Amino acid sequence: MNIAALFSGGKDSIFAVYDCIKKGHNVSTLISIVSKNPESYMFHYPNIRYTKQQAEAMEIKYVLQETEGEKEKELEDMKNAIHSVKNIEGIVAGGLASKYQYNRIKLITDSLKLKCLVPYWEIESKKYWNLILQAGFKVMIVGVACEGLGKEWLGRIIEGETFQELKKLAEKYQFHLAGEGGEFETFVLDGPIFKKRLEVIDAEIVWNSDSGYYLFKDVKLVEK
Repeated sequence: MNIAALFSGGKDSIFAVYDCIKKGHNVSTLISIVSKNPESYMFHYPNIRYTKQQAEAMEIKYVLQETEGEKEKELEDMKNAIHSVKNIEGIVAGGLASKYQYNRIKLITDSLKLKCLVPYWEIESKKYWNLILQAGFKVMIVGVACEGLGKEWLGRIIEGETFQELKKLAEKYQFHLAGEGGEFETFVLDGPIFKKRLEVIDAEIVWNSDSGYYLFKDVKLVEK
Protein backbone atom coordinates (compact mmCIF):
# COMPACT_ATOMS: atom_id res chain seq x y z
CA MET A 1 0.00 0.00 0.00
CA ASN A 2 1.23 3.52 -0.79
CA ILE A 3 0.94 5.63 2.33
CA ALA A 4 2.03 8.95 3.80
CA ALA A 5 2.97 9.50 7.44
CA LEU A 6 1.99 12.23 9.85
CA PHE A 7 5.47 12.97 11.09
CA SER A 8 6.61 14.88 14.19
CA GLY A 9 10.15 13.50 14.39
CA GLY A 10 9.44 11.86 17.74
CA LYS A 11 9.64 8.18 18.60
CA ASP A 12 5.98 7.42 17.90
CA SER A 13 5.74 8.76 14.36
CA ILE A 14 9.10 7.29 13.35
CA PHE A 15 8.33 3.89 14.87
CA ALA A 16 4.99 3.87 13.02
CA VAL A 17 6.88 4.51 9.76
CA TYR A 18 9.29 1.71 10.67
CA ASP A 19 6.38 -0.67 11.29
CA CYS A 20 4.84 0.12 7.90
CA ILE A 21 8.12 -0.38 6.05
CA LYS A 22 8.64 -3.73 7.81
CA LYS A 23 5.17 -4.82 6.70
CA GLY A 24 5.98 -4.05 3.08
CA HIS A 25 4.13 -0.77 2.65
CA ASN A 26 5.64 2.05 0.62
CA VAL A 27 5.95 5.16 2.77
CA SER A 28 6.14 7.75 0.02
CA THR A 29 5.89 10.97 2.00
CA LEU A 30 6.44 12.36 5.49
CA ILE A 31 4.05 15.19 6.43
CA SER A 32 5.16 17.54 9.20
CA ILE A 33 2.81 20.15 10.62
CA VAL A 34 4.61 23.16 12.08
CA SER A 35 2.45 24.87 14.67
CA LYS A 36 3.10 28.46 15.71
CA ASN A 37 1.34 27.63 18.98
CA PRO A 38 3.50 25.76 21.56
CA GLU A 39 0.27 24.65 23.27
CA SER A 40 -1.22 23.03 20.17
CA TYR A 41 -3.67 20.25 20.97
CA MET A 42 -2.56 18.22 17.95
CA PHE A 43 1.03 18.88 17.00
CA HIS A 44 4.49 18.66 18.53
CA TYR A 45 6.42 21.86 19.05
CA PRO A 46 10.12 21.41 19.91
CA ASN A 47 12.46 20.99 16.93
CA ILE A 48 9.67 20.16 14.48
CA ARG A 49 11.47 21.96 11.64
CA TYR A 50 14.36 19.51 11.92
CA THR A 51 12.11 16.76 10.61
CA LYS A 52 13.42 17.84 7.21
CA GLN A 53 16.84 16.46 8.15
CA GLN A 54 15.25 13.24 9.37
CA ALA A 55 13.46 12.87 6.05
CA GLU A 56 16.80 13.39 4.27
CA ALA A 57 18.40 10.78 6.52
CA MET A 58 15.66 8.28 5.63
CA GLU A 59 15.56 9.35 1.97
CA ILE A 60 11.78 9.88 2.02
CA LYS A 61 9.92 12.76 0.37
CA TYR A 62 8.96 15.52 2.80
CA VAL A 63 6.05 17.95 3.01
CA LEU A 64 5.86 20.78 5.55
CA GLN A 65 2.62 22.55 6.41
CA GLU A 66 2.45 25.55 8.74
CA THR A 67 -0.53 26.24 11.01
CA GLU A 68 -1.42 28.93 13.53
CA GLY A 69 -2.24 26.08 15.91
CA GLU A 70 -5.76 27.22 16.74
CA LYS A 71 -7.87 24.44 18.22
CA GLU A 72 -9.92 22.64 15.55
CA LYS A 73 -8.89 25.15 12.85
CA GLU A 74 -5.48 23.48 12.75
CA LEU A 75 -7.21 20.33 11.51
CA GLU A 76 -8.08 22.01 8.22
CA ASP A 77 -4.39 22.73 7.68
CA MET A 78 -3.57 19.09 8.32
CA LYS A 79 -6.30 17.99 5.90
CA ASN A 80 -4.92 20.29 3.21
CA ALA A 81 -1.43 18.89 3.70
CA ILE A 82 -2.67 15.30 3.39
CA HIS A 83 -4.79 16.16 0.37
CA SER A 84 -1.74 17.65 -1.36
CA VAL A 85 0.01 14.26 -1.41
CA LYS A 86 -0.97 12.33 -4.52
CA ASN A 87 -1.30 8.60 -5.17
CA ILE A 88 -1.63 7.40 -1.59
CA GLU A 89 -4.10 4.94 -0.14
CA GLY A 90 -3.62 5.60 3.55
CA ILE A 91 -2.13 7.65 6.36
CA VAL A 92 -0.07 6.26 9.23
CA ALA A 93 0.13 8.03 12.59
CA GLY A 94 2.04 7.30 15.76
CA GLY A 95 -0.78 7.66 18.27
CA LEU A 96 -0.81 5.43 21.33
CA ALA A 97 -3.72 6.42 23.53
CA SER A 98 -4.98 9.92 22.75
CA LYS A 99 -8.55 9.51 21.53
CA TYR A 100 -8.66 13.28 20.93
CA GLN A 101 -5.95 12.99 18.27
CA TYR A 102 -7.04 9.63 16.89
CA ASN A 103 -10.66 10.67 16.36
CA ARG A 104 -9.66 13.81 14.50
CA ILE A 105 -7.15 12.07 12.27
CA LYS A 106 -9.72 9.36 11.48
CA LEU A 107 -12.31 12.00 10.62
CA ILE A 108 -9.92 13.54 8.10
CA THR A 109 -8.82 10.24 6.53
CA ASP A 110 -12.43 9.11 6.22
CA SER A 111 -13.36 12.35 4.48
CA LEU A 112 -10.50 11.81 2.00
CA LYS A 113 -11.35 8.11 1.59
CA LEU A 114 -7.97 7.02 2.95
CA LYS A 115 -7.15 4.20 5.34
CA CYS A 116 -6.02 5.25 8.82
CA LEU A 117 -3.17 3.17 10.24
CA VAL A 118 -2.20 3.51 13.90
CA PRO A 119 -0.07 0.39 14.43
CA TYR A 120 0.73 0.74 18.12
CA TRP A 121 -2.64 1.95 19.37
CA GLU A 122 -3.12 1.08 23.07
CA ILE A 123 0.09 -0.94 23.29
CA GLU A 124 1.47 -1.48 26.79
CA SER A 125 4.13 1.19 27.41
CA LYS A 126 6.98 -1.01 28.70
CA LYS A 127 6.57 -3.42 25.80
CA TYR A 128 6.50 -0.49 23.39
CA TRP A 129 9.71 1.04 24.71
CA ASN A 130 11.41 -2.36 24.60
CA LEU A 131 10.50 -2.70 20.92
CA ILE A 132 11.89 0.76 20.15
CA LEU A 133 15.14 0.23 22.02
CA GLN A 134 15.69 -3.32 20.74
CA ALA A 135 15.24 -2.06 17.18
CA GLY A 136 18.13 0.36 17.76
CA PHE A 137 16.45 3.77 17.67
CA LYS A 138 18.32 6.64 19.33
CA VAL A 139 15.65 8.67 21.13
CA MET A 140 16.37 12.03 22.79
CA ILE A 141 14.13 13.82 25.31
CA VAL A 142 13.50 17.34 23.95
CA GLY A 143 10.58 18.49 26.09
CA VAL A 144 9.37 17.84 29.65
CA ALA A 145 6.16 18.99 31.29
CA CYS A 146 5.30 16.92 34.34
CA GLU A 147 6.23 16.35 37.96
CA GLY A 148 9.23 14.05 38.23
CA LEU A 149 10.96 15.19 35.04
CA GLY A 150 13.20 18.19 35.56
CA LYS A 151 15.58 20.23 33.47
CA GLU A 152 18.24 17.53 33.77
CA TRP A 153 16.23 15.28 31.45
CA LEU A 154 16.43 17.64 28.50
CA GLY A 155 18.85 16.41 25.87
CA ARG A 156 19.19 12.94 27.40
CA ILE A 157 19.20 9.81 25.25
CA ILE A 158 16.88 7.02 26.38
CA GLU A 159 18.79 3.74 26.58
CA GLY A 160 19.21 0.90 29.06
CA GLU A 161 19.91 2.62 32.39
CA THR A 162 18.14 5.83 31.38
CA PHE A 163 15.01 3.88 30.53
CA GLN A 164 15.03 2.13 33.90
CA GLU A 165 15.30 5.52 35.59
CA LEU A 166 12.42 6.88 33.49
CA LYS A 167 10.31 3.85 34.34
CA LYS A 168 10.83 4.30 38.07
CA LEU A 169 9.87 7.97 37.86
CA ALA A 170 6.74 7.13 35.86
CA GLU A 171 5.69 4.67 38.54
CA LYS A 172 6.44 7.11 41.36
CA TYR A 173 4.80 10.19 39.83
CA GLN A 174 2.11 8.34 37.87
CA PHE A 175 2.81 9.80 34.44
CA HIS A 176 2.44 7.92 31.15
CA LEU A 177 5.67 6.01 30.50
CA ALA A 178 5.45 6.68 26.76
CA GLY A 179 4.66 10.38 27.29
CA GLU A 180 1.28 10.12 25.60
CA GLY A 181 -0.22 12.73 27.91
CA GLY A 182 2.36 15.33 26.90
CA GLU A 183 4.58 14.58 29.90
CA PHE A 184 7.61 14.60 27.63
CA GLU A 185 8.46 14.88 23.95
CA THR A 186 11.15 13.13 21.96
CA PHE A 187 13.23 13.47 18.81
CA VAL A 188 14.89 10.53 17.03
CA LEU A 189 18.49 10.92 15.90
CA ASP A 190 19.14 7.50 14.41
CA GLY A 191 17.60 4.12 13.72
CA PRO A 192 17.53 1.15 11.35
CA ILE A 193 15.61 3.08 8.65
CA PHE A 194 18.10 5.98 8.70
CA LYS A 195 20.71 6.00 5.92
CA LYS A 196 22.55 8.71 7.89
CA ARG A 197 22.36 9.70 11.54
CA LEU A 198 21.67 13.15 12.96
CA GLU A 199 24.16 14.84 15.25
CA VAL A 200 23.19 17.82 17.39
CA ILE A 201 25.95 20.40 17.09
CA ASP A 202 24.39 23.14 19.20
CA ALA A 203 21.25 23.44 21.34
CA GLU A 204 19.81 25.46 24.19
CA ILE A 205 17.57 24.72 27.14
CA VAL A 206 14.50 26.94 27.47
CA TRP A 207 13.02 26.50 30.95
CA ASN A 208 9.85 27.99 32.41
CA SER A 209 9.21 27.22 36.08
CA ASP A 210 8.39 23.51 35.84
CA SER A 211 8.61 22.66 32.14
CA GLY A 212 10.91 23.29 29.23
CA TYR A 213 12.40 22.40 25.88
CA TYR A 214 15.74 21.35 24.46
CA LEU A 215 15.81 23.41 21.27
CA PHE A 216 18.27 22.58 18.51
CA LYS A 217 20.25 25.42 17.01
CA ASP A 218 22.40 23.39 14.64
CA VAL A 219 22.10 19.77 13.46
CA LYS A 220 24.07 17.91 10.80
CA LEU A 221 23.76 14.60 8.98
CA VAL A 222 26.63 12.16 9.52
CA GLU A 223 27.55 9.08 7.55
CA LYS A 224 26.97 5.80 9.41
